[in-house]
Amino acid sequence: MLGILLSVVLSYLLGGVPTAILVGKVFRGIDIREYGSGNAGATNAFRVLGWKLALPVVVVDVLKGTAAVLLVARLASLPAGQPATWVRLACGVAAVAGHVWTPYAGFRGGKGVGTAFGAMVALLPIPLLIAAGTWLVIVLVSGYVSLGSMVSAVSVPALVYLTRFRHPEGRDPVLLWTTVLLALGVLFTHRSNIRRLLAGKENRFSTPFVKWSKAQVRS
Repeated sequence: MLGILLSVVLSYLLGGVPTAILVGKVFRGIDIREYGSGNAGATNAFRVLGWKLALPVVVVDVLKGTAAVLLVARLASLPAGQPATWVRLACGVAAVAGHVWTPYAGFRGGKGVGTAFGAMVALLPIPLLIAAGTWLVIVLVSGYVSLGSMVSAVSVPALVYLTRFRHPEGRDPVLLWTTVLLALGVLFTHRSNIRRLLAGKENRFSTPFVKWSKAQVRS
């Protein structure tokens, strides 16, 4: 039991590493939370710091979740054993919580999407890759990263149900309900984005399709 508790706590501390804040302070001398949307996540890093600095933020945030599930969770098992799925899930959720409520920066972190993706892709590669494709399409078409993040997060439980629960040997209620929990968490951390989307005030990236659609409207 002590090993499980240790692995969960370490996962939280690992997930809490405030990547965007560190990159902003080291390379630009700013607290990224004081600019753009005020969020310490990858999307705001792209907006404020540019893609060259934001890309490492994305990679590290994703790897925090993956490392928690694949590496840190091993501390909870015997030397020759593998941690149970629920232990790996607990470590993944702890890493996401650490990212959202980072203990290193006043418990004000990012929104957890990248870290949640990294945690779950280690366990559910096919549903997560489909969700990633969904995110990409929505962002390219709409320009709204927040919308893509929420839709792709909600799609994961549905994909898990469709791809695994159709076969008795693949049914894992803990895994399914963890994806539901993470999806609800993503919606919760995006509540301000939801309000801005409904009000038509959400920040939007100007993708080629968005530019084309605007040109069509003007013509």
